[in-house]
Amino acid sequence: MSGPVKPVALVPGVLALLPSYASLEDPVALLRASCLAAVGRLGPRVRVVASVDSGGRVGAALVAAVGSSVAESGETGILVVGNGSGRRTEKAPGHFDERAEGFDAALRADLGSADAGLAVELWADVGALVALDGRSLADADVLYDDLPFGVQYWVAVWGARDGC
Repeated sequence: MSGPVKPVALVPGVLALLPSYASLEDPVALLRASCLAAVGRLGPRVRVVASVDSGGRVGAALVAAVGSSVAESGETGILVVGNGSGRRTEKAPGHFDERAEGFDAALRADLGSADAGLAVELWADVGALVALDGRSLADADVLYDDLPFGVQYWVAVWGARDGC
């Protein structure tokens, strides 16, 4: 029988969360606060799961910012880095695509079920989301769900409560 369920968090790999992008005015202050709150609930040793290098850097920076360490094994929690489509509005990096809203709705229902080909077309970073297979945002403590810059970002936590 396996041990207790480890908390899992989802954050987007948006580069604006990196310390090197800091400025006097934080364009993603609410997103940053949500990410830090989620990562803070994962405990002192966090395994970061990301499909692209920039996502790994963002995950590691968030882990360091809450005073935890990145762990390859023996983790107390898992941080998954990924996001929905990048084509939700005309101002989005990939411009508007009418398929993006439906894609994100399906992804929201089952985060590990993304169609990889469509994800590429919609500029979604879903490679690491396979670690969330079978999980739904409906079953999570969702701290952030918005479309800044026309990109679908979620911050959510499963299996952890404040103060754990």
